Amino acid sequence: MGLSTVSAAQENAGDIKIVVEQPWARASIGTSRPGGAYLALRNEGDVPVYLVGLRADISAMPSIHETQTNDEGVSRMVPAGDIEIPVGGTLALEPGSYHIMLMKLQSPLVEGETFPMTLLFSDGLEMEVVVPVLRIGARGPEG
Repeated sequence: MGLSTVSAAQENAGDIKIVVEQPWARASIGTSRPGGAYLALRNEGDVPVYLVGLRADISAMPSIHETQTNDEGVSRMVPAGDIEIPVGGTLALEPGSYHIMLMKLQSPLVEGETFPMTLLFSDGLEMEVVVPVLRIGARGPEG
């Protein structure tokens, strides 16, 4: 399937300039299990920016989580608080790190389709991103 996942969106608001790169999600098996979505956020503005949440109609409970691993090597996912994107920095939301959880899916994530998601920032900026859905076993935006 020739679905291109290399995409970027950019939003400017005063001193804030956020670039979203390579959004993607894995296809789901129905709606009984949560989905995951991933992307990178680059701050090309003049002030630090905080990612504080998101909205996605495809999920009744979209949220941002972080994977944490303890000294015994046991990993768990915990809700993330506000996440800073420093000036000139990039925040990667990727498997095994910060990531987007799409809990209580309203419809399945189907390979080859897309869905809209709105990122929410601390200064009130809202940025809509179109997320392509890749195969179930995808490990990155290249599939």
